[in-house]
Amino acid sequence: MKKYLLLSILLIIASITTSFGQYTSATHGLGWPNTTIRIDTSPTTVTLTLKGESTRWLGVGFGTNVITMNNCTDMFIWNDTPDRDYTPTYVGNDGHYMPTPDADQSWTIVSDTVTAGIRTIVATRALVSAGDYTFLNDSSSMRILFAQGDTPTLAYHGTSNEHSPTIFTRDLWLALEDFSITAPRIFPNPSKGSLTVQTKTGLNTIVIYNQTGAVVQTIAVNSKKEGNEVAVNGLATGVYIFELQNGSEKTYKNVVVE
Repeated sequence: MKKYLLLSILLIIASITTSFGQYTSATHGLGWPNTTIRIDTSPTTVTLTLKGESTRWLGVGFGTNVITMNNCTDMFIWNDTPDRDYTPTYVGNDGHYMPTPDADQSWTIVSDTVTAGIRTIVATRALVSAGDYTFLNDSSSMRILFAQGDTPTLAYHGTSNEHSPTIFTRDLWLALEDFSITAPRIFPNPSKGSLTVQTKTGLNTIVIYNQTGAVVQTIAVNSKKEGNEVAVNGLATGVYIFELQNGSEKTYKNVVVE
């Protein structure tokens, strides 16, 4: 039954135009314990989920094909300043010189939480942003560079603190999903009136964010049932981020409202 359901979902996806496709890298380790990254894209938005130790700054470089920062074109860096969007500085220390924050901060922080010493950051920005790396909403592979500091204060780092994993070919979201809180199913997506959020564990709260990171709706679910209907006919056309909460557990999904 589950195989036939998945096949039906994939056939439905195949009938939707490319402009409505949503892709995910799934979660990849970054070479150190408790450090992971996930990149999700919709037709207009990229969502970055980055985990690492809360006592360090955490940096991701985009647009690189080799293991040096001086080949990156754009960076996301969590540190103890409000800046998150950076450009590499091509002088000194073989590319490890401290990058400079962009005047236009394109990333919006959706959530920044710490549990048991591990920070989880969820950030979004437009796929195309002036002066920044352009993300593609397709199944192509992409390569990133990761670095971390010894403290939350951004500074020079050595080669022992960097790693360059390859994020392999991305897949359509629904092809990867099961029905747990960490990978819910939302359908129909895109939606014109109402949609169903389906999980195995039930939900407490659904928080809906717009593309700028502002909360547009909070829904108290308090339900143990697997399927919960959500009305979206009052939302303007666009892409929204659904934050699904079950106690201390959270996950995020992009939803297209037509």
